[in-house]
Amino acid sequence: MIIVNYIASIILIVLGLYTVCTKKNLIKVVLGLGIIDYGVNMLIVSFGFNDGGTAPIYQMSDLLNGVSTKFFVDPVPQALTLTSIVIGACVDAMALSLVIMIYRKYKTINADEVRRLNG
Repeated sequence: MIIVNYIASIILIVLGLYTVCTKKNLIKVVLGLGIIDYGVNMLIVSFGFNDGGTAPIYQMSDLLNGVSTKFFVDPVPQALTLTSIVIGACVDAMALSLVIMIYRKYKTINADEVRRLNG
């Protein structure tokens, strides 16, 4: 099952890169960046997955009695992913606001036309 997560995250990253590299519409480019972000987040969470693992919530008595910690899921990738989701949402909002400002100034969101207008 974990292989499916890796494959899906790689597909999302490649799809996002394809969108960023080939599309001229700036909104589609921003959406491609979001897709890349989602793929990377899925990959990070998949790295921390432990098949058959439980939540890393335990008491000190469990550790003193010799409970093995190898069946816990690593919480660090999940925490990093939560931070990445917040940062990604802020970056997407900022990029879309820049697209709005470009549209207000140049009356187009086509990247080629904006480049031609600059000289």
